[in-house]
Amino acid sequence: MKKVALHNLGCKVNAYETEAMRQLLEQAGYEIVPFDAGADIYIINTCTVTNIADRKSRQMLHRAKKLNPEALVVAAGCYVQAAGEKIQADDSIDLVIGNNKKKDLISILQMYEEGRQAEALIDINHTKEYEELSVTGTAEHTRAYVKVQDGCNQFCSYCIIPYARGRVRSRRAEEVLGEVERLSANGYQEVVLTGIHLSSYGSDLEGEDLLSLIQMVNRVPGIRRIRLGSLEPRIVTEEFAGALAQMEKVCPHFHLSLQSGCDTVLRRMNRRYTTEEYEKGCVILRRAFDHPALTTDVIVGFPGETKEEFLATEAFLKRIEFFETHIFKYSRRKGTKADRMEGQLTEGVKAERSRILLKLNEENERRYLEGQLGRQVEILVEEPVELGGIPYQTGHTREYCKAVLDSKQCLTGRIVRAVAEKQLENGILLCKLI
Repeated sequence: MKKVALHNLGCKVNAYETEAMRQLLEQAGYEIVPFDAGADIYIINTCTVTNIADRKSRQMLHRAKKLNPEALVVAAGCYVQAAGEKIQADDSIDLVIGNNKKKDLISILQMYEEGRQAEALIDINHTKEYEELSVTGTAEHTRAYVKVQDGCNQFCSYCIIPYARGRVRSRRAEEVLGEVERLSANGYQEVVLTGIHLSSYGSDLEGEDLLSLIQMVNRVPGIRRIRLGSLEPRIVTEEFAGALAQMEKVCPHFHLSLQSGCDTVLRRMNRRYTTEEYEKGCVILRRAFDHPALTTDVIVGFPGETKEEFLATEAFLKRIEFFETHIFKYSRRKGTKADRMEGQLTEGVKAERSRILLKLNEENERRYLEGQLGRQVEILVEEPVELGGIPYQTGHTREYCKAVLDSKQCLTGRIVRAVAEKQLENGILLCKLI
């Protein structure tokens, strides 16, 4: 039995695909081992979203070859698609498997071992085929991510992903439902629908869209919570939000991608909305749901970002009062329009602007959690923990607030009702069972 070590880099979609590959390997009789345990085959599912991600991908591939020079080192995923001929010259890599070929992992490995060459890399920008991968479980035993869409047609000026993932391709609703039903049968109560550009789901299929898919998943017995991956703000209409609010399983937790709170920066980024449109989406969601948790992403230090443009972003974040804001310092990515733009900012300026927004994020998070105190919350309990030597049960509310229960009783996998009594450090709610 050959030993295989898997390592994932990058987003939730990558994590989903890595888990799917792990299950394919186990079904084929391979033994999965830790990365440092010594393996016959190393598979690194790579990321290419930034130059730093490229470097980390190369480092993991080189580390694998150093751990066992005789091992087969496989580079899979986005870095493979974006690197082109460079990857062929890397002596640490024995085999490449591009996007849309991960489903063929087992046959590709077998053909390689037989000395035959398999088609493991395609022109991702000219395929309309959705790569059908599936999982029956995940490392998180209470929550499962379900990939429903791949590719992106947006071409933001800072992003390489459309070139690495190709155009929008949606998974057939019946395939999604089949996977969700299997996950439910295996005890999962919460699913997260995710994709590279989730809002585009169904745009390449006749008669299907994201809302209709959510409504189908909502009818699956045993599933009690539905979360959504990152959404484009323009998908949030009165009709869309109103329909979501009618489904009790849909959690009041929405991640709306922002990137900048300044219209001039958004135009340079080639983001296809204005701050006014974005804010309208937030207002609609807050009208449709009771105290929804709104989260977002922001890039600071985009090429040419002036002090005034940064201050506009800061003011926008203060006005919207997000529960959580993920702050990223702009990182140049070769092959993108933004990499060639004038006005590249220094790392020092980026770091200072990031520090300011991180502090604002802490204030917004504290304010949102304070608003949860005294309210009844529903917690999906995930595991027991100890804080200061005291046993607790920990999990997340429907709003995705991390919560702990002062209870010695094992509640893992159960959904319980509680009252949020106190805000602890690190953004945790202390709750009491009711």
